Amino acid sequence: MSWHNGGSGGGPGPWGPARPSGKRPPPPWGSGLPPEISALFARLARLFGADGGDWGGRFGIIAVAVVVILWLASGLFRVQPDEEGVVLRFGAFTRVVPPGLSYHLPWPIESVLRPAVTRINRIEIGYRAGMPAEGEDRDVVEESLMLTGDENIIDIDFTVFWRIRSAPDYLFNIRHPAGTVKSVAESVMREVIGRTPIQPALTGARGAIEEAVQKAAQAILDDYRSGIEITQVQLQKVDPPPAVIDSFRDVQRANTDAERMRNEAEAYHNDIVPRARGDAARIIAEADGARQAAIAEATGAAQRFQSVLTAYRAAKDITLTRLYIETMEQVLEKGRVTVIDPSVKGIVPLLSLTALAGAKPDLTPGARP
Repeated sequence: MSWHNGGSGGGPGPWGPARPSGKRPPPPWGSGLPPEISALFARLARLFGADGGDWGGRFGIIAVAVVVILWLASGLFRVQPDEEGVVLRFGAFTRVVPPGLSYHLPWPIESVLRPAVTRINRIEIGYRAGMPAEGEDRDVVEESLMLTGDENIIDIDFTVFWRIRSAPDYLFNIRHPAGTVKSVAESVMREVIGRTPIQPALTGARGAIEEAVQKAAQAILDDYRSGIEITQVQLQKVDPPPAVIDSFRDVQRANTDAERMRNEAEAYHNDIVPRARGDAARIIAEADGARQAAIAEATGAAQRFQSVLTAYRAAKDITLTRLYIETMEQVLEKGRVTVIDPSVKGIVPLLSLTALAGAKPDLTPGARP
């Protein structure tokens, strides 16, 4: 390659008129390049089959060198703070690069993938969140209807939140990560709901269901070596199917009434049974006290009779006199005694039948009528 005009004469060239010999003049920046650069260009020219003194060949070599430099510089890359760099050499995993500026061999030798490992991804199962303009969520019946442990149908919408835990496993061990997470979460939710009765699922077992689904789904993904971590499972809606929700609410109200009546009966039971037990204990205590009093009284009477019998055997006359006197004391202290002077004459005794009719008979031993 040369810079002459194709003729044998001294026509003008790019650096001025051509010399009679056909050689072009020296470049405008001096008589020539430094010896080291000239030697390097000469070697490159010989490598590419050009004459070392040919400036066209030299510029071609410079262009090639620039291209090579740009090709080598294309291996520079930057990993963002929320990413993790995965370097591939001829398509095979080589290493993991942390966030920051790094270098890999240029394409097609090495390439880099930069998945976001700190971003929390969201998968909706049983529904699809509406766009801001739509405002309402769309229900996906084929995903949301599930069978409970007591053979009832329930409508469940839930959301799974997940992130990348291991970038190489995430990129190379599963083909469709989001679809895999969705299928695993839905399958595990159906299994958990299939073991749970409908009433706990609608009321107090929501937290237990979320925890069970998260643990079981994470175990399956770990078996797959998916490199995915499930951070949370959140139930959005747990209701009966729309076609039977009115009837179900009627059943719920009936169950609520039954529960209220059971609670009232239990409260009445808790009130009446202790009182009855207290009354029974009181009656038993009173009967036991009466028994003890009767026994004591009978024991005392027996002891008194025994003492009287002993005294009677020791002195019969004196004992009989004492018994007569004591009996008369008991009789006379209960009667009405009227003392009349013997000198008074003409007194007619009067028996008050009215007083006797209104008086109650005294059944005390020794009392006179």
